[in-house]
Amino acid sequence: MNDHQVLRAAVLDGDGIGPEVVPVAVALAEQALAAHGVRMVLERLPYGESAIDSHGSALPESTLNALEHRELMIVGPHDSAAYPPPHRDAPPPGALLRKHFGLYANLRPAQAIPGVRATAPDIDLLIVRENSEGLYADRNMTVGSGEFMPTPDVALSVGLVTRQATERIAERAFEAARARRGHVTVVHKANVLRLTTGLFRDVCLEVAERFPDVRVDQQHVDAMAALLVRRPADFDVVVTENLFGDILSDLAAELSGSLGLAASINCSDTRVMAQAVHGAAPDIAGRGIADPIAMIGSVAQALQWYGTRHSDPGVLAAAEDMRVRVAATVAAGVRTPDLGGTATTAEFADHARAVGVGSSDERE
Repeated sequence: MNDHQVLRAAVLDGDGIGPEVVPVAVALAEQALAAHGVRMVLERLPYGESAIDSHGSALPESTLNALEHRELMIVGPHDSAAYPPPHRDAPPPGALLRKHFGLYANLRPAQAIPGVRATAPDIDLLIVRENSEGLYADRNMTVGSGEFMPTPDVALSVGLVTRQATERIAERAFEAARARRGHVTVVHKANVLRLTTGLFRDVCLEVAERFPDVRVDQQHVDAMAALLVRRPADFDVVVTENLFGDILSDLAAELSGSLGLAASINCSDTRVMAQAVHGAAPDIAGRGIADPIAMIGSVAQALQWYGTRHSDPGVLAAAEDMRVRVAATVAAGVRTPDLGGTATTAEFADHARAVGVGSSDERE
């Protein structure tokens, strides 16, 4: 491994607990990468409510320009509901990032961690959520929203499904299954939304023909919600449209133990954004008790994406080290209050950094 290898990343702390959990995840990533001969160079950029104060925008043009040159972004949560008007009514900055950079795939794993009380301790799946269209009206129009009110008493919403977007998310799901347990479940509601989610189902099944080594089945979204509760271990990779993926991934996270464990990346073929599933949690912000596990997992997931894309064993090993440190910390009984513990965010971080996972020489 080249001791001078450099991985450059942009860091946007965000709102609420973001400035507490993002630095923990970044520090752990720096440590893990350094152990494998990779130096992480960080560029911190204005974002969120603090950027409104300093730059007049939650997502300043200067931040967007800087991100054009970054393949890996680490982004904290936003709390746009608390922004002052007119920023409160603007599209959330996280959504703007996804749209601006074409981050069409939202990959949300759900896996129970030993030592955390989980409703489904055997859950281990990956939800591959189409991120650019679907039943979310804020992503369906070139200009404006896909929601309309022709009269004050009538509201309409446009759902969008295209062959192109469905094909690329299906390919991502089947490729992920090849690296996991070789099983994809296509989730839709084609018995009611026959044209939109029917097209989504049909295109996914067409893509499946190009992956004969991967087993494929399909479920209606309501049945899938029930089956995740009843027998989650039967599922490996779940691919679905935007709204269904959002709902099912929150359910899967709770089944695995807590939304505070829910890691996530938003990615295209050339760029990745680590961003945990949870929000800004303003009710606990500044109290030092936020759970950093989801953010750590998101950064580890982004490093795995980067290491896979560049065939970089050092970065891949660093991603695994981060996961090992989290599991070992939880197993040692160091847990934040959301997991029934008493540890502060800083105490969890200190313990995770102190875990011995072996040097790069030992692992090689």
